[in-house]
Amino acid sequence: MARISIENCTVQFGEHFSLENINWTIESDQHWAVCGGNGTGKSALAAMLAGEGDIQNGFIRGLPEKVAIVSFEAQAELIEAERKKDDADLLDVIAEGTPVRELLDQTCVNRLLQSQLIEAFNLQKLLEQGFRKLSSGETRKLMLIRALSCAPDLLILDEPFEGLDMDSYSYLSNLLGIIACHTRVVLVLNRFDEIPDFVTHIAYMESGAMANQIDRNDEEAVIDLGKLLHIKTTNLLIPEADSEYRAPRLPSGEPLVRIRNARIAYGDTVIFSNLDWTIEPGQHWQVTGPNGSGKTCLLNLITGDHPQCYINDIFVFGMQRGSGESIWDIKQYLGYVSSALQWEYTVSVSVRNTIISGFYDSIGIYQKYTDLQADIADQWLRLLGMENRTAQPFNQLSFGDQRLVLIARAMVKHPPLLILDEPCLGLDDLNRQLVLALIEKICDGSETTVLYVNHRTEDRIGGIDNHLALTLRE
Repeated sequence: MARISIENCTVQFGEHFSLENINWTIESDQHWAVCGGNGTGKSALAAMLAGEGDIQNGFIRGLPEKVAIVSFEAQAELIEAERKKDDADLLDVIAEGTPVRELLDQTCVNRLLQSQLIEAFNLQKLLEQGFRKLSSGETRKLMLIRALSCAPDLLILDEPFEGLDMDSYSYLSNLLGIIACHTRVVLVLNRFDEIPDFVTHIAYMESGAMANQIDRNDEEAVIDLGKLLHIKTTNLLIPEADSEYRAPRLPSGEPLVRIRNARIAYGDTVIFSNLDWTIEPGQHWQVTGPNGSGKTCLLNLITGDHPQCYINDIFVFGMQRGSGESIWDIKQYLGYVSSALQWEYTVSVSVRNTIISGFYDSIGIYQKYTDLQADIADQWLRLLGMENRTAQPFNQLSFGDQRLVLIARAMVKHPPLLILDEPCLGLDDLNRQLVLALIEKICDGSETTVLYVNHRTEDRIGGIDNHLALTLRE
């Protein structure tokens, strides 16, 4: 079997969706699972391998002549073809469609396998029945039998286990392992836990692009991808806060932050000046800018960690800076994540206690916490897909997992404002997507306003619609 090579391919599907810049190589001994959320392009990618779509740019080389595909789209095409046949019949005839046996025989090469599949899927009594009388689940089984018994060179199965009973599921899973010994298989799956053992590589789709390709033997990458899919594709809810440790209610009708004509300078070096900025509740912001443009200085004006915050006109959380407020008066309304915090968090503490420490704005735990706080921390770990790592020391986590835990620590008290200073700094691409997915979930599912600071404007997050771009001064 020849290598399948897809190079810089852009493929259009209809008017409103395209796959963009796909680079993908499928070796003769590889079997792939394609994962991702709804609408990310998984099924389009499968259709592209089956010859569908209009290639705008790039090349696809090495596609075998005999490709079999099972998908909801292919199922719909077969249903439509049968409907057109019926429309051509006389109006006074009740159309039942082509008999099931005839449809199965149209593509069959392996009679023995066909017979085994008919028995395993319990279709013996339906062989003489018309196609139009089948249920959607029976139609799906018919599609699977046609594809599996035609001896394809490439087998593409889009959600093959969907709608199958447990016996059929088990049978098909075992059979695919046997077929994979002599046939290349590409599976499209929503559920990460459905990936069979024979799959050697995993692709992750995001917004019509192939965001990641990982080797199944890379255990750490597989774990991270599983967490990403858990966060991205599951209807997760942000855990509730402990009402005793929530900040006092802010005055209604006032902004969280209002900065007027701000200026930061060190001697003759001016970082920025004449800066006006207002952050309203629920108004998520992305702040970008090159190194030296003042992003961290701007954050420190809000948090009170910059010495020049008292010579600027800054209103935060119902308080005018310099009016006698303490640093703790400010911090009770804030959640904060930065690389500096991650470097400082070197105390020997468990993952659960790291999250609990967010209730107290401390590095480590120095007082007895409540059962409710422990339960809330465990809820966050379940959201992150890390529930089995409760007692693991924080400093033994990977860099990316530490960042996720620190975001949960910052969010645990549901602060009115969550400041994320370069949360993706130092992360590989997969962990970067994992962190961005968690931030998007927070923006969508909580009452916390997010202030997201980074270098790259392309690292956009769904739900963040406001953008402040800082520039270097001449």
